[in-house]
Amino acid sequence: MFKKVLIAEDFQDTNQGILNTLRTQFNIPVIQEELYCDKAYNRLKVALSHDEPFELLITDLFFKQDHVDRKLTSGLELIRAAREMQPNLKVIINSMEDNPAKVNTLFKEENINAYVCKGRHGMAELVKAIQEVYHNRTFVSPQISLNVSDNVFELDEFDILILKDLADGLTKREISSRLKQRNIFPNSESTIDKRVGKLFDEFGAKNTNHLLAKLIRKDKI
Repeated sequence: MFKKVLIAEDFQDTNQGILNTLRTQFNIPVIQEELYCDKAYNRLKVALSHDEPFELLITDLFFKQDHVDRKLTSGLELIRAAREMQPNLKVIINSMEDNPAKVNTLFKEENINAYVCKGRHGMAELVKAIQEVYHNRTFVSPQISLNVSDNVFELDEFDILILKDLADGLTKREISSRLKQRNIFPNSESTIDKRVGKLFDEFGAKNTNHLLAKLIRKDKI
């Protein structure tokens, strides 16, 4: 199970309820909470700088404005800033928003890992979401009519280029050189490594051969 989780929610009672549920349901050593997106981001930043990063962020989408000046005013801004700093951070959104189109966009454009709709069964669904995300699967509350578990992540042209080269037996260094020769950006070895790592996470793959096999079965490549 996750070892370090951060909760960002602007209602203290909701924060405390999530925290207590996580402590009861899971053996998570570190669970911390913040009421503001800026403070949540700073906590993520400090943890990463100490080489003790959070593994999972649970955040609301909407944060009410008050007297405190803020740079990050929404959960979406927090997710984008956090992912720019820590690309492999797992994200669960826990919100009242129940518009399927908007939720679908969050999966496709922000690559969130799970979406829980607050409500009567919200806490139980959050527990289920954490379990699914830990096992590299997606989750969405049943009342939102989406089928995101298998098809939410779409490969772009850059992904396909990398995967085809991997299938041909090229190393990441060789792929980087080939991209540079073709003036394709980004093309650094570290970028390729991060992208492949993200594909491993998205498709629950253990290694490159496992990833390619999964994608072939899904007709992705």
